[in-house]
Amino acid sequence: MKNQLELYGINYFSDQELKNRVSEGVYKEFQKVKRRTQELSLETADAIANAVKMWAIDNGATHFTHWFQPLTEATAEKHDSFIAINPNGIVMPQFSGKDLIKGEADTSSFPNGGVRSTFEARGYTAWDASSPMFVRGNDISKTLYIPTAFLGYNGETLDKKVPLIRSLRSIEKQVLRVQKAIGDTESSYVDVNLGVEQEYFLISKESYNKRQDLLLGGRTIFGANPPKGQELSDHYYGTIKDKVSSYMAELDAELWKIGVMAKTKHNEVSPNQFELAVMFSSANISVDQNQLVMDIMKKVATKHKLTALLHEKPFANINGSGKHCNWSISTDAKGNLLDPKTLVDGDLSFLIYVTAIIEAVDRYGDLLRASTATPGNDFRLGGHEAPPAIISIYLGDQLTEILENVENVEITPQNAPLQVKTGIKNYPKIPKDASDRNRTSPFAFTGNKFEFRMPGSSASPSTPTYIINAIVADVLREYADEFEQVADKSQINTKIIELIKERYHRHKRRVFNGNGYDKEWIKEAKERGISNLRNTIEGLPGYLQDES
Repeated sequence: MKNQLELYGINYFSDQELKNRVSEGVYKEFQKVKRRTQELSLETADAIANAVKMWAIDNGATHFTHWFQPLTEATAEKHDSFIAINPNGIVMPQFSGKDLIKGEADTSSFPNGGVRSTFEARGYTAWDASSPMFVRGNDISKTLYIPTAFLGYNGETLDKKVPLIRSLRSIEKQVLRVQKAIGDTESSYVDVNLGVEQEYFLISKESYNKRQDLLLGGRTIFGANPPKGQELSDHYYGTIKDKVSSYMAELDAELWKIGVMAKTKHNEVSPNQFELAVMFSSANISVDQNQLVMDIMKKVATKHKLTALLHEKPFANINGSGKHCNWSISTDAKGNLLDPKTLVDGDLSFLIYVTAIIEAVDRYGDLLRASTATPGNDFRLGGHEAPPAIISIYLGDQLTEILENVENVEITPQNAPLQVKTGIKNYPKIPKDASDRNRTSPFAFTGNKFEFRMPGSSASPSTPTYIINAIVADVLREYADEFEQVADKSQINTKIIELIKERYHRHKRRVFNGNGYDKEWIKEAKERGISNLRNTIEGLPGYLQDES
């Protein structure tokens, strides 16, 4: 085990590795670039390119690729060698700052929504300096992977990364506005944290090759039920079989080598279903890492004469596979803004952000549903421990009661400070596990984060993440506008409570702590005015609504 752990990061160009290979000035400038306080100069790009080139060659790389995420839910790459010939005819490695920061790819060959065609196909890849580079390959050939964005010739967005990065900038701007308006003068940087839980099935390669439906569509479309399914609930958290354990061990090792912190693995509910969870990280990095997880899962499975199935519902009458996205926001000075422990100190920011999320999900629920609308997910949602297609929020009884308590506080200029204090003091702290685990809820508060359980296992987590970022940012923009109008900052808490009262009352229809499978909930949701978009055909128009 010790040797395995020592593998961590050997093929990952870490911040420390860069620091060891460039001058102090270059390193400091690059840190400012990553924090978006300075543009990257070509001189610094050249220095970094030379450093990463030598590191990659030291690790056996002969090629580099601009690795990007087109609108296919997968990744794309074109490999160029480091080999060049100088004027004297001598072969030498070459990789410049321009090679690092920019590449080209045809846009017409990728999904583009009709904005690019064959006669105007030029597209660009642009280095994403916030996501680390790494080396991948085999004993014969290795390649330096450079995470990049993919854009059209005129700047058209053609990938999953650009909307994500834009949403991160947007939510950072609005969070900092809110924090400053309520008295936080220390926070200067906002991070959206994302933890992804990846579910998958494993079957033997031999069995897979015998099923044309699995080969062509990723799921079985006919067949008899197995003699034993998941009725006895004995597979979940059960002892991992040796063959699967060997596969998981190699999967862990391959992920660790490139800096992906694979943390938790276990049997899932269905026979031959499993889960891999990766440590929380910045959303942009987490999305990149999940793409690597899915790709490496399939490649390692082949080596073990297995096939990894990422389809949301490969088999009928048992649980399907999802991709739970655990989302939170933090600042450099205040830490996790969704940690309820801040209430103990009288800090109301936790309630501000919870209320904003409730409002965002309520106002843009159909858009959030659209972000998970895929044919594979249609087979999964609504049963066997997958959430229903109705977007609701689970808060748990304690947090719901706190918000109801705030909603019922009577505020007057004379009693506002006293009433505000009383409204929160009844619940001085919430234990991290104060809420139960409602697996029928698509969007659940789970202690210090929100878990979006609706995304399917084969999809990129980028889309639901940038949708959540964007809708929350839009609501926070309105909150910031209101807070900034408070001239007397001694009255800011009164304004906060007024806003929470008003917005929670208006949007609490989305809060549902009950059984999402209950047929009565379908009726109740309709009475509350909440959509039930049961499939992809009904869900995708959520992108086209005026409010979206």
